[in-house]
Amino acid sequence: MKFSANLGFLWRELDLPDAIRAAKKAGFSDVECHWPYDTPAKEVREALKETGMTMLGLNTHPGDLDDGDFGLCALPDRMDEGRAAIDQAVAYANATGTKCIHVMAGKSKGAEAAKAFVSNLKYACERAAAFGITILIEPLNTYDVPGYFLTSTAEAQRIIDMVDEPNIKIMFDCYHMQLMQGDLSNTLRDLLPKIGHIQIASVPDRAQPDHGELDFSYVLQLIADLGYSAPIGAEYKPGKPTDQTIGWLKNYL
Repeated sequence: MKFSANLGFLWRELDLPDAIRAAKKAGFSDVECHWPYDTPAKEVREALKETGMTMLGLNTHPGDLDDGDFGLCALPDRMDEGRAAIDQAVAYANATGTKCIHVMAGKSKGAEAAKAFVSNLKYACERAAAFGITILIEPLNTYDVPGYFLTSTAEAQRIIDMVDEPNIKIMFDCYHMQLMQGDLSNTLRDLLPKIGHIQIASVPDRAQPDHGELDFSYVLQLIADLGYSAPIGAEYKPGKPTDQTIGWLKNYL
């Protein structure tokens, strides 16, 4: 089984190229990130080439986090910013060989928000298709991100059906979906054809996946048995130096 280190949370004390190198040394096969835009794409591309790793995914710009933003693409009154965030993400992903872009919806609700999100996702799919990039949407939990537009897999499926493009899938974060829905086994079985990436963290503290209410030895075996062979994203908050939290990884390598 292969795992991707989410460098939005892991090795945050390092600059992004050195975090990529640290992930390789720790035994991860690939990496992913949140918002890498402050690091020149050339530096990331060189670190990926040096380590033989792939950047699996990145997020569109979230807007002003200090002002409460957490995504722009389901905000009807900020369509230009949403499109600019998509353009930025596609350009960066193409320059670094990144496989997927998570288009962040933002905090909104209602029919107009859904219309804006679908429109922006169509735009993102069309822009990304030229470079072989997959667009992802991710339901988030309402404890960590109150007011976020997308909170359930059912709604994610509905949005994907409305977008109706071949290169859009769900980012299934086991942490978020255990908090919001539970019943992960049946949900994974039902959704697998529409899942583009899977992430893990312990529940409820979002730390390394070796404790808590989810038995990841079972969940990960189920994912493998279902035929999913892509790297699993380790998107957890270490709470102490990352190197002190990766003992769990050796159980699966």
